[in-house]
Amino acid sequence: MKETTDETFMHRALALARNGTGHVSPNPLVGCVITDHAGTIIGEGAHLIFGGPHAEPNAIADAEAKGHSVEGATVYVTLEPHCHQGKTKPCSRLLVEKKIARCVIAMEDPNPLVNGGGIRELREAGIEVEVGLCQAEAKELNRFFIKHSTTGQPYITLKLASSLDGRSALSNGESRWITSEASRKRVHELRAEHDAVLIGTRTAQIDDPALTVRLVEGRQPRRIVLDPRLDLPLSLQLFSDVHRAKTILVTSTKTFEREKKKVSELQMLGLEVLSIPSQNDRIDLQALFTELGKRGMSSILVEAGPTLASAVIASAIFDELQLFVAPVMLGGDAKPSVGPLGITSLAKISHYRLHRVECIENSDDLRICIKRQNSEA
Repeated sequence: MKETTDETFMHRALALARNGTGHVSPNPLVGCVITDHAGTIIGEGAHLIFGGPHAEPNAIADAEAKGHSVEGATVYVTLEPHCHQGKTKPCSRLLVEKKIARCVIAMEDPNPLVNGGGIRELREAGIEVEVGLCQAEAKELNRFFIKHSTTGQPYITLKLASSLDGRSALSNGESRWITSEASRKRVHELRAEHDAVLIGTRTAQIDDPALTVRLVEGRQPRRIVLDPRLDLPLSLQLFSDVHRAKTILVTSTKTFEREKKKVSELQMLGLEVLSIPSQNDRIDLQALFTELGKRGMSSILVEAGPTLASAVIASAIFDELQLFVAPVMLGGDAKPSVGPLGITSLAKISHYRLHRVECIENSDDLRICIKRQNSEA
């Protein structure tokens, strides 16, 4: 089906919005395109950094810098213009003051402070407003923001890598590398998109990962490692490299109280030690994610080994699964990518929604994106 002119401009706005990826959280990704009476683009903008100007004022500034007036223009924006006074002036008020004629909006803002208020203000000012164009794409783009702004919880992405037969390492523990460098580049892209990367104790012990963004350009996320007993060695890269101030060590409440000296040593190194309730030496993941959400983290990438993967899956707290599959077989004696789930009946298994399947460019690996059935994005 041929794309309409409105769709073309909205897709351009969505592309602009992606330029803020990794830099605006916990705010949404927003892009804006402004056209004149003849349907010519006269201004473009995006929300590029947290606390900075929003997409609409950036697009208006772009148009005016080129000598164009936006009076009577059409504005295409990927998210409802906000109508409350925050770090910046309300965008809905700005559009009214600039006397635009029409505003095409991809989706309403789910933030309770907005939630239709911006649209209402525009309409009351006599501006023609259309809502819902490319809504599915806009919701997918802002799935982190939508969950965090409506629930206070971060969006959880579980990342797994496996062979065709669901194995992640040989029986001797060797696992580098099952998937290709092209797949690893995609993982680094995922890291740059999320606010934090989380790993379990065994992954930290065995792999000593840096969890840095290296193969692509992008911001370095926070690094979170589970250590219920505080027995991980201080020589780990997470504790000793230049990014150690971005490392959060999560331990149990009991250990935190018992090991005051060790906690102080870790804090002196520049690490943050976070106390979270636990049971049987397993951190309460729901309590952890609730705390991280309160700290403004809207997205967490869980790079899980088998034990952590089974805990995340069994507790049904992930929103999305990113599975990287290499075209190899490792056999039944190799280590599984997911640990025991304790399922005793097929009637009790969880069914997921297939969102996307792609062949990773420059490799034979597959990237499979699965979402929970109740996930909106």
